Amino acid sequence: MAGGGTGNRLAGAAIGGLLGGVIGNRIGASLDDEDKRRAYAALMDALERSPSGAPVSWKNPDSGRYGTIVPGPSYQERGHDCRSFTHTIYIDGRPQTARGTACRNPDGTWTPLS
Repeated sequence: MAGGGTGNRLAGAAIGGLLGGVIGNRIGASLDDEDKRRAYAALMDALERSPSGAPVSWKNPDSGRYGTIVPGPSYQERGHDCRSFTHTIYIDGRPQTARGTACRNPDGTWTPLS
């Protein structure tokens, strides 16, 4: 990834915002930018392409942190495609589990539900 540009900071903020909404601030605070980037990519893959119950894993070899996202079935809510998921992140070998739901926006992005 190219470093330092405004676009990269905005992308990082979007990734952090979505992940913060779905994994919570307590867990998210323990992740560095590369952890968040890898977790976000795995989350998007799980939400977009993975069958219900099929785990999608990610790992950051530099930090040693890793995780697995297990998506639930797709369903419709107020005209949007939505999916629940479970994200287990291992920090210093200890699992931290977050459950969430995200719905697809008309532009193809995903928004976490509170």
